[in-house]
Amino acid sequence: MKFRLFPQETAGLQALVSMSEHILSATHTLAELLGADRADFPALTESLRQEESASTANFATLLTAMRTSFINPLPREDLYSLGQVLNETSEILTGAAEVIELYVLDRIPARVSDQLEILSQQAELTATAMRSLNDLDGLEDYWLEVLRLAKRADHTHRVLVSELLKDHSPTTFAKYKTLADQFASASRQMRAVATQVGSIIVKES
Repeated sequence: MKFRLFPQETAGLQALVSMSEHILSATHTLAELLGADRADFPALTESLRQEESASTANFATLLTAMRTSFINPLPREDLYSLGQVLNETSEILTGAAEVIELYVLDRIPARVSDQLEILSQQAELTATAMRSLNDLDGLEDYWLEVLRLAKRADHTHRVLVSELLKDHSPTTFAKYKTLADQFASASRQMRAVATQVGSIIVKES
């Protein structure tokens, strides 16, 4: 980590921490949703929308901090990229909840739960990493672990799609594949965050 002479504004970093925590909370709510009764779908989905709304507010805080701070803890383009990807992840997770509610998916295949478990691990690692952005030492392990999990998530998604195709009618296949694609997309977003952190580590070393 480079030595910095002047004090830095940390509001932007705190916004990133909050956004990552909203993602982690969203994965927990989605875990509830996968095992919920149909009657509980609307309330749980609304909880995801609230997480997304809070994330968007945090993103706005980040943008304000970037514009008004004389010295930022990291380059503005890096802060913006991290915030954008984190906020988009919240949107994707809300989309997953809406798919479950709209398609009334109350018999979730076990491998979809495996997808969410991997995603939850990525989200937990990411939330921890966002708290350490002001001290990049040690984040290389986070970067590599999230990339490893992303490869596992890609494999799980491919196997799941093949099983859905074999075991379900075209209509049911399309419904569950839409959900599986949402989780796969969120996992790739977590990988994008880790890749951005890796880029920061290289630039700041």
